[in-house]
Amino acid sequence: MEQQRVRLERDGDIAVIVIDNPPINAGSAAVREGLMSAIATVRAEDSLRGAVLIGASNTFIAGSDLREFGQPLAEPQLPTVIRAIEDCGKPVVAALHGAALGGGFELALGCDARIAAPGTVVGLPEVTLGIIPGAGGTQRLPRIVGIPRAIGMICSGERINSAAALAAGLIDAEAAGDLRSAAVAHARQLAGKQRLRDRAVPAADAAAVAEASAAALKAGKRRPQVQAAIDAIVATATVGIEEGLSNERAVFQRLRVSREAFALRHQFFAERDSAKHPALGDARPRDVRCIAVIGAGTMGSGIAIAALDAGYEVLLLEQEAAALDRGASRIHAHYASRVKGGKVNASVAAACEARLSPSLDWPRIAEADLVIEAVFEEMGVKQQVFQRIDALARPGAVLASNTSYLDLDAIAASTSRPQDVIGLHFFSPANVMKLMEVVRGKASALDALATGLSIGRALKKLPVLTGNAFGFVGNRLYAAYRRQCEFMVEEGAAPEQVDAALEAFGFAMGPFAVADLSGLDIAWRMRQAQVATREPAARHVHIADRLCEAGRLGRKTGAGYYRYPEGASRPQIDPAVTELIAKARSDKGIVPRELGAAEIQRRVMLTLVNEAALLLAEGVAERATDVDVVLVNGYGFPRWEGGPVFWARERGAAALQADLRELAAWSGPGFVPGDVQHVLNVEG
Repeated sequence: MEQQRVRLERDGDIAVIVIDNPPINAGSAAVREGLMSAIATVRAEDSLRGAVLIGASNTFIAGSDLREFGQPLAEPQLPTVIRAIEDCGKPVVAALHGAALGGGFELALGCDARIAAPGTVVGLPEVTLGIIPGAGGTQRLPRIVGIPRAIGMICSGERINSAAALAAGLIDAEAAGDLRSAAVAHARQLAGKQRLRDRAVPAADAAAVAEASAAALKAGKRRPQVQAAIDAIVATATVGIEEGLSNERAVFQRLRVSREAFALRHQFFAERDSAKHPALGDARPRDVRCIAVIGAGTMGSGIAIAALDAGYEVLLLEQEAAALDRGASRIHAHYASRVKGGKVNASVAAACEARLSPSLDWPRIAEADLVIEAVFEEMGVKQQVFQRIDALARPGAVLASNTSYLDLDAIAASTSRPQDVIGLHFFSPANVMKLMEVVRGKASALDALATGLSIGRALKKLPVLTGNAFGFVGNRLYAAYRRQCEFMVEEGAAPEQVDAALEAFGFAMGPFAVADLSGLDIAWRMRQAQVATREPAARHVHIADRLCEAGRLGRKTGAGYYRYPEGASRPQIDPAVTELIAKARSDKGIVPRELGAAEIQRRVMLTLVNEAALLLAEGVAERATDVDVVLVNGYGFPRWEGGPVFWARERGAAALQADLRELAAWSGPGFVPGDVQHVLNVEG
């Protein structure tokens, strides 16, 4: 017998309607049915003067059941439930705790009052999933906060804590003690219905609305759901509530079955699934209170900031005083700018800095529970550092390398405790980028890996578990992507054409602009490290090597694929690069041809799909959707496109097989075809 998802309990003359749909009390069809039944009881029984809605366990309703959104929605739909609450004739109070998000917050807005436990978060994140609020969020929220503020909240998917929600009028009170008791007392003292639908929308200054709309569109990459949300919110000033609700629902129903919404839901579930690691069994993370970061450069400083923000004690170690001072100054400047910009309270910033201990005293490593090495990406250097760490770190400490592509097992072999060694590959800037690869060496203990994953979540990262192979998942994918783009330049495309095509697709930056930004010497060193193992017959493009040999290492040298004149706001096309590329083609006897944007985009996607298949076959990637998580969160792949695995599954097996034969012909000798079935298999 299916568990009852909603139950009605009585507290004297107040009905307490308990939503019990673990783990997050998602607003499923069964929950909606239960709510309708409970509200009907409240309406019918004269002994009941009002009701309280509350979630069982540790949350209210943290969102709708997204699995329902790709198919016809079962009745009753959420607007019907909210209308029943509004029409029941008796006051209904929403008792919020944990999270009230999406449909959960729309349900709360349909109630007559909202009481929240301290620490509760509320918000309407639907736009981040390719849709708009579809149960009155765009119509009721502006009646509380006004049109400009509603645009900012809804279009960004902002999550607001209970203190800020109280100040904004989104909740009526914070419960000082027991939430249920406070909500029951509040329901008992309400004189009657206090529906948001009956409030007038506050008058808004046209300039303020225009400014909020422009900011939301810019931040939201002008995606269609952002404009649709703005239109629905702005309409509250001129149309009645019934028309506004009807129009909102129609747009929601259209958007929820759009390709973009399917892609964004795919990415949502991919990110959620990336946290599941059955292979780790019941391994528990080791306790971590103090983190030592070795290396105070840009990466080390960023890692230290992320750890300080998460509340850890941080020991920042360097070998030279000047380097340590630069790192400490970089961290101080970061917090000073956050305070100045109003992003963080001065007392919070001061507390973070107070937990930082810059030091040249390496024996202090013994204080750390986790040691993260962030030194120069060269095997000999890292092995020397790990030998030193091994001699100083306490037994049981987790030793982590921030290597981007080196062999973790070779690093671990320089210690007497390879079971404690893992990879923690942060992405730059480390305190900003969400992705973190947790690399599993052949000897890595399960609890050490569990510690890495736990730390990643504590640092508000998306940690993805990977196997130990050159470049792991992310840089291996990116190397294949960049290589295919270099092939296309050799065949006839200009670097700026490739960049423009991929930026039009939705990448944050094109590959050649990225190469200039990060420095061409990084990939050059990677290629040099692979020379001995590269198949001699494999196709290799020498253009990037020639640029490096000419001292064109990117922005830091003022020239790479583009020129960067002092004072110029944008990179400039350089005739010298055009000439260098033409000579490289001529040396190989290549007659250049035109490549359109569609071909460039398709070859990139096929390359990523093929590399994903290889990574899965080799066990480097744990699940196919991890590839999409990595590319979206670490490499600027457009979230609204879902990822190459999403794209591949749309294509289907037969089309992909034909596509990859074509890719093999383009790529020439050395191309290794992957088994696309690895990518197409949908995990349970």
